[in-house]
Amino acid sequence: MTTPDARDRRASRRRISTLSIALAGLLLLIAGCGGSNNSDSSSAISDSTSTSETTTAISTDIKGFNPAQIFKNDSPGVVTIRSLFGSGTGGGSAAEGSGFVLSEDGEIVTNAHVVTDDASGNREVASQVFIEFPDRNIVSAKVLGYDPFYDVALLDVDPSGLDIHPLALGDDTSLIVGEPVAAIGSPFGEQQSLSTGVVSATDRSVKSLTQFQIEGAIQTDASINPGNSGGPLLDSQGRVIGINQQIETQSGANDGVGFAVPISAASRSIKQIRDSGEVAYPFLGVSTQSIYPQLAEKLGLATDFGGLVVDLVPGGPAAKAGLRAGDRRLRFQAAEYKVGGDVIIAVDGKTIDRPDDLSRYIASLSPGDTVSLEVYRDDEKRTIEVTLGERPTSNLNG
Repeated sequence: MTTPDARDRRASRRRISTLSIALAGLLLLIAGCGGSNNSDSSSAISDSTSTSETTTAISTDIKGFNPAQIFKNDSPGVVTIRSLFGSGTGGGSAAEGSGFVLSEDGEIVTNAHVVTDDASGNREVASQVFIEFPDRNIVSAKVLGYDPFYDVALLDVDPSGLDIHPLALGDDTSLIVGEPVAAIGSPFGEQQSLSTGVVSATDRSVKSLTQFQIEGAIQTDASINPGNSGGPLLDSQGRVIGINQQIETQSGANDGVGFAVPISAASRSIKQIRDSGEVAYPFLGVSTQSIYPQLAEKLGLATDFGGLVVDLVPGGPAAKAGLRAGDRRLRFQAAEYKVGGDVIIAVDGKTIDRPDDLSRYIASLSPGDTVSLEVYRDDEKRTIEVTLGERPTSNLNG
């Protein structure tokens, strides 16, 4: 996937005097600077002992998907967000996106890129943020904090006199491909728009507002366009399972490949912002490439799974602990690898089977935690203890 540059992330952010936005030619567009299922069917699927039972469970779930009812129940809790940057007159810029009500106290959730801007080289919070509710009330909001790593922001409005309609949060950890979903937001400023589709894939890695990836993103073919950023992705029960964040496109419009930040990750962001107004994530300081059987055979490795260490951040936790990175390049099966480094096969006893297993597990911990890495080096298995640092926002790998 091609990384969006700063201009892409401000796809519908415009100079206030500008009347149109050029969208064509973007390869990856943050969708809306301009937005697990724990259902009975999932339980039935996990308990099924035959293919026919599984098929029936999935079919029943889709039959029960009622977009009109979801929109009726949830659209009162979906809002439009307008942000002003700079003076807001003449020389400033503006952004528009979506969001949803989280609590009766007036908490609003959206994407960080809807209410922040990095045009100056340093990410800055909007000078003014306004929330428009479905009943046409427009009120100012305060940005309580934001998470650039998972593109989440928490806002606050005074709920007095407002019809506050909080949305229920769901469970993204047991989503299955093909499960129906709905998105509500303000694509291209068209407020209270509903689109539907399915979960196209889970556990995707997509670009954040930093050099780190958003792990566990939900891919969907529900139509998501600029203006949808920050709006909810809903399951068949109308519960929020993700925050619509970006699309992959070669035309500048929706091509059926949209991504949402999983609500489980967003909830961690929200908790940290509530507690301290900012977020902190652990940092290992290592880049890896996934091992697979044919590559392992080519390299003569003692394992056919794990993460091949290709780079270490100088002075980072992994480097300090003595991990070894690759020192030569190899081209194999139309791909390039940096080989000769350690192969991480487990962290705290958890096997590294998939490419994102290591980063996903590390992200669940806290700065200062110590992890035990099981590695192969020159066919010898060893254990290396690493004390995690705090993830930087600067341009580092790991």
